[in-house]
Amino acid sequence: MTHHILKANCHTVHLGGFSHQLKPVLTINSGDSIDVETYTGFYVYDKAPPEFLTPDFLEICQHLPTEQQVDSGPHLLTGPIYIRDAQPGDVIEVKLEAIYPRLPIGFNVMYPDKGALPKHFSEHKIHFIPLDLEKQIAEFPSESGIKIPLKPFFGILGVATSENRSSVPPTLYHTCLLRSRLPLLSPLLVPSLLSLSPPTVGWAISSLLLVPILMFHSPLLDF
Repeated sequence: MTHHILKANCHTVHLGGFSHQLKPVLTINSGDSIDVETYTGFYVYDKAPPEFLTPDFLEICQHLPTEQQVDSGPHLLTGPIYIRDAQPGDVIEVKLEAIYPRLPIGFNVMYPDKGALPKHFSEHKIHFIPLDLEKQIAEFPSESGIKIPLKPFFGILGVATSENRSSVPPTLYHTCLLRSRLPLLSPLLVPSLLSLSPPTVGWAISSLLLVPILMFHSPLLDF
């Protein structure tokens, strides 16, 4: 068994969906583990504060090759990862061993006429939210005294099909895991070119504003 590290950069991420035409950025064997770096916020980076903008993330946003812009979804996905000897119809078991954030900041987006209270939130807004990684909380709104626990759960994780597919909404070929509702190491069973997008750290406000707190993460996966 081998441990791999997969960094996110212009050569290892793709945007918007899944495609069988993308070449694998990493090939692994069954039983291997991977630290995977993920980014989010491709379409909002021009509104982000400096502390959100790492050099690698800026490079992706400004120079991602056209052929890696797969579909209309908003998600940056790291991959695809190919599992050696996997065949069509096989099932891949992926264990999420750990999810750890890389920056003390995330963002939340409010879309008009969506979420649980569409009549009360009619404007499009984006909030960049400081995160206290030591205490594992986010105060939102700022200085409100409202503290949201950071309980990371996974974002988009799925496989390519014979046609290009958007990363939204969740379907048979990919899922958006409510990670906080699953016990640690719960296996995800998906039918192999595997890609994944960043996890989420706070679901408490997403039912109102549609999009939870999103940020850069490095999950540890076992296959």
